[in-house]
Amino acid sequence: MILIDSNIPMYLFGASHPQKADARRLLENLITDRRRLVTDARVLQERLHRYAAINRRDAIQPAFSALLGIVDQLLAVDLATAERAKEIVMGHRQVSARNAAHLEVMEQHGIERVLMRALRSDVREKCAATSM
Repeated sequence: MILIDSNIPMYLFGASHPQKADARRLLENLITDRRRLVTDARVLQERLHRYAAINRRDAIQPAFSALLGIVDQLLAVDLATAERAKEIVMGHRQVSARNAAHLEVMEQHGIERVLMRALRSDVREKCAATSM
């Protein structure tokens, strides 16, 4: 199971970006290999925030539809997620609050891999070894 982070939809559906072709190719390979792809509600919220901030409300529904069309499941983010993310942030100065929330969702659902630009696997492994 692979968690799709909010950067991936921005690369795929946003303006031209150096990561766009790589993100598309990687996602196409994962879909072809029938990998289970999931995302969480925070990713939708981040897209909503970004498109509202740049006054691109016309892009909100297409972005939501496209993302929900490629993932197998949308995972909830609740109080328990926020509490665990808080513990991760407080215990690991190198982990951002945003990445801690992703780590918690991954921990909670047994997700082994995240498809994103910012979360390095060495940081995830270090956190896993000490607190997960």
